[in-house]
Amino acid sequence: MNLIPVNQPLLNGNERKYLNECLDTGWISSEGPFVKKFEALFAQKVDRKYGIAVCNGSAALEAALQVLDFERGAEIILPSFTIISCLSAIVRAGCTPVFVDSVPVTWNMDCNQIEKKITSKTKAIMVVHIYGLPTDMDHVLRLSAKYNLKIIEDAAEGHGLNYKNKPVGSFGDISTFSFYSNKHVTTGEGGMVLTNDANLAGRLYSIRNLCFQPAQRFVHEELGYNFRMTNIQAAIGVAQVEQLDNFIKKKKEMGKYYISQLENIEQIQLPQVSTDYAENIFWVFGILIKNNCPFSAKEIMSSLRELGIDTRPFFYPLHLQPALRKLNIKSDESLPVAENLAEKGFYIPSGLGLSLEQMEIVCKRVKQVFE
Repeated sequence: MNLIPVNQPLLNGNERKYLNECLDTGWISSEGPFVKKFEALFAQKVDRKYGIAVCNGSAALEAALQVLDFERGAEIILPSFTIISCLSAIVRAGCTPVFVDSVPVTWNMDCNQIEKKITSKTKAIMVVHIYGLPTDMDHVLRLSAKYNLKIIEDAAEGHGLNYKNKPVGSFGDISTFSFYSNKHVTTGEGGMVLTNDANLAGRLYSIRNLCFQPAQRFVHEELGYNFRMTNIQAAIGVAQVEQLDNFIKKKKEMGKYYISQLENIEQIQLPQVSTDYAENIFWVFGILIKNNCPFSAKEIMSSLRELGIDTRPFFYPLHLQPALRKLNIKSDESLPVAENLAEKGFYIPSGLGLSLEQMEIVCKRVKQVFE
């Protein structure tokens, strides 16, 4: 039985043409022209002045934290329900993570819980837009203004997502994206940091390139990283950005098709199609098992795999990560929504390369398992 993968990228535009141009010209390193073109195109899509391409989304977060220059021990509030990269970047910058639970319906950070976590040590809020719907940015912006807090906006999953008709990634003091193969815009691996601040952008360009200096290349005033993106990666990225609007249209159609086919299964909660401030772009199509289901998410996922359907579990909450104990970071609080999402959530095949025939098979198998 052929396995229907959880993600299939769609590479049906100018990817091959631009890759051949890299090979024909010999520009395959980070010095090639596609890097600047990709940065400019994507920054324009996100309504930002500056885009700094890097090697992956985790590197984007780490570079962003470095240039913000928080003092050691500074507290940064973030959702517990997100990927470990967010926590890693905070800890490696010498800062302290402070976790917030999620909203049961949208699965994003519960902004009503943020203010009670703010202390004199709080310096920033890290917003993460989850699975196709954005965080309530108006709430975050009010708290930022009231307490003079920086906003770090992780929009890794939000390519083409709007909050009140404004692109996500355009709200924070600094924002980050990932271009991993399961994203709406992919470069295989890759990421980008975006900002409107010229000083931050200048430092980011330097940090991603080992902090080489124009006058004395091998004399370094600051320690940077080799976070560079190659011209080959950027060439794919340019071709992908050219198709982003069509990709988003297709993703919305895929999400609505899945909902139409699966909404009558009583044991599951499906993604919310829209909120007062956004339409879901269905980066992935998540399924949350309700309490009336006698099976665990692991059992359902195992059964689906036996039937040829690939799946992935939801994020495991950051406040429960075993690595925190080794770092002596207190994590004994209960965040029940994030814990429930991790225990009972998973997502089904939803990549851009998925065909309607494959989606029909997925729906048939999901119904079969729950019946």
